Amino acid sequence: MSASVVQRQLHLIGGRSHPTLTEDVAKRLGIKPCDIKLGTFANGEISVKLGETIRGADVFVMQTHSRSVNEAIMEQAIIIDACKRASAGSITAVCPFLGYARQDRKSSGREPITAKLVVDMLAHAGADRIMSVDLHVGQIQGFFDGPFDHLVGMPILTTFITENFNLDDLVIVSPDAGRAKTAERYSSFLGCGMAIVHKQRSYVKHNVAEAKYLIGDVKGKQCVVIDDMIDTAGTMCAAATILKEHGAKSIYGLATHGVLSDPALERIEASDFKKVVVTDTLPLPKKSKKIKVLPIGQLLADAISAVHSGDSVSALFGGKNQS
Repeated sequence: MSASVVQRQLHLIGGRSHPTLTEDVAKRLGIKPCDIKLGTFANGEISVKLGETIRGADVFVMQTHSRSVNEAIMEQAIIIDACKRASAGSITAVCPFLGYARQDRKSSGREPITAKLVVDMLAHAGADRIMSVDLHVGQIQGFFDGPFDHLVGMPILTTFITENFNLDDLVIVSPDAGRAKTAERYSSFLGCGMAIVHKQRSYVKHNVAEAKYLIGDVKGKQCVVIDDMIDTAGTMCAAATILKEHGAKSIYGLATHGVLSDPALERIEASDFKKVVVTDTLPLPKKSKKIKVLPIGQLLADAISAVHSGDSVSALFGGKNQS
């Protein structure tokens, strides 16, 4: 008599950084988020108490590293530790936006590589697997010794582009040289033009950049500036300015992660952008008429379902999610 294969239960546990996204993903999976009690003591320490058994289950701990980034990372690590001690069968740290991802290397002497530290924290807490969306650089996957699922927001963003733009009149714009590969990927997929803005970043002030030159023809064209994240919006808005000066007909901004630290919203409102589009990997600090948010819950739900069932995550993206 052949033994029957019993599939593990799937549990989704969300931290406090973005509960709306957790609820959306759970709904798309057809489950309810795991019962958990989260609190903060008077001295700032985080308390965690799981409200149901997760023994032997595939547990996905979702926490986007937003606003209070350090608190969000620590809370996720504590939840993972609680799951490990509650005998979870497997634990996946789902980080729609991975904090400190821009600190992936030493750009000068006596600097940390904080992205690796964050990954190490999650691993030592008990994560068997990590899942994230549009890493700032793909090499971060190498900081983890287990499976690292790198999801990409490209299917969501390209769908928006094809539904709202005339591709014959479209130019995909890289806001700096570092995003040129991403812009090339989009322009190649869509079969449209491409341009690159060259910027110079201040070596004295953080988050300060000035657009200098434009490579490519944008006169009379619809321009879409592509980036992985918008933080203070300095880079994006500087790119919009130089595109306007070179005769662009309309200018849009697209990014997976809308970090939108101050003064991003003020800059976007005053910029030459007609609309800035982001996904909801991060909660929007406040509404703006110039900002449109696309849901990413289905992408996360599909990836979680694939991991739980033992199917290929790369197949969701045609294998184009490895860089």
